Amino acid sequence: MTRPGLPKLIATDLDGTLVRSDDTVSAYTHEVLDRVRAAGIPVVGATGRGPRLAEMTRNDIRAADFLVMAGGGRVVDQSDPAGPVVLRDERLSAEVLATLLADLEATVGPLTVMVEASDEHGAPLWGDYHASWPYQNEFETRSRADCLSCDVIKAFVRTADHHVDELLEVARRIVPPEVATLTQAGLDFVEICPPGVDKSTGLTVVAQRLGVDPAEVLVFGDMPNDLPMFEWAGWARVAVSNAHPLVRAVADEVTLRNDDDGVAVYLDRLLSR
Repeated sequence: MTRPGLPKLIATDLDGTLVRSDDTVSAYTHEVLDRVRAAGIPVVGATGRGPRLAEMTRNDIRAADFLVMAGGGRVVDQSDPAGPVVLRDERLSAEVLATLLADLEATVGPLTVMVEASDEHGAPLWGDYHASWPYQNEFETRSRADCLSCDVIKAFVRTADHHVDELLEVARRIVPPEVATLTQAGLDFVEICPPGVDKSTGLTVVAQRLGVDPAEVLVFGDMPNDLPMFEWAGWARVAVSNAHPLVRAVADEVTLRNDDDGVAVYLDRLLSR
């Protein structure tokens, strides 16, 4: 860590980065993040989790002044004394999603499809059951017609014949970025978000509200859905050691893995130097 001074904004991914494999965040990590805020540096939780998981997210990163959720599609200012203020809320139209899925299936074959349609607390995902989905208690089997009955926050797709990285590569050749943003977050599903939605555009909303330049932002991450914010931030891009190879390859530095509180260890050293 050779950069002078401190960043003006710190943003961190949650699952696989700040949150440990047992779905907990250590007391040490919370304490370090509190010291970051006490030093006058705003903290942002930047996650793929949708707004239906806002309560869990706030508990995992209690020091956060802002939440960038749904991979950038929902941005919330939590610093307002009057209560949280939604700064961004993007949706993918059902018509666009239907066409997109048809185009994908014409190339890769039948897809397992799930959609995140509701932002109500604890609302389930809808769609096709798949045993690999890790959150079965937050899932409801629904028909494709039901899944395409309304605009959605994001959709999740997979096939039996493609590794998620391979499917993502194929899907990006088929679906232009002006139609939808495609990524993956380590759940073995390709995630389909509204066009122009990623963590960098979500963080841009926060940075503009605070008057912070991207060159003054420090970010932490572990999965391909973190790559846009790694490309956007300029103070430092730090991967945890358990990160996807693509993330490690573009990181300025690599800290300890999430299970060893890598984000907190890095920030503790930063504040103490």
